[in-house]
Amino acid sequence: MRSLRGGNLVFADPESFWRRQGVTLLAGVDEAGRGPLAGPVVAAAVIFPEADHLPGLKDSKQLSPQAREELAREIQARAAAWAVMAVGAREIERTGILAASLRAMARAVRALELLPEMVLVDGNQPLPLAYPQQPVVGGDGRCRSIAAASILAKVHRDRLMADLHRRFPQYNFLQHKGYPTPEHLEALRVWGPCAAHRRTFKGVREWLGENR
Repeated sequence: MRSLRGGNLVFADPESFWRRQGVTLLAGVDEAGRGPLAGPVVAAAVIFPEADHLPGLKDSKQLSPQAREELAREIQARAAAWAVMAVGAREIERTGILAASLRAMARAVRALELLPEMVLVDGNQPLPLAYPQQPVVGGDGRCRSIAAASILAKVHRDRLMADLHRRFPQYNFLQHKGYPTPEHLEALRVWGPCAAHRRTFKGVREWLGENR
């Protein structure tokens, strides 16, 4: 169940493959928040015990907020190790969102209490880490550790956006989490950007300084 694509091995079930090779400390890593105009990008890394099979585990985008919260608690209780890290708006502006996302994921892996033998990364880009790793396109739908990481990252980011909503209620971050919805774009037109906005992003930079 494997093929060659672009010089890299692509497995139908990467997690099962590596466990059959004897890898026990297998970390999945994913991020949340690449697309919004405001707030941090958040990444999580998860190492599950080999025999653990958490029911209902799937890509965070396919779950309701309540289901994500419940699963996040289960993941944290059952994981052998987990970590969550964030990269804020100013760093996103300096490096670009792709580099910031990869950096957040690398930081989450480094923050794990156990040293992984293999890291499965959601997407097609390797992390800036000297760890054995495999990018997995669509990994949050193919690997349970990546799916678990996507849930932890999404839940943590939603909580951070709820905090930003209390600081900047005029943008209603609680409802759209910083994504470029019509309501958010209208708030930017009326109020301009706040400290949480990513000033290099289209939809935000138009309202900075002399452009107001």
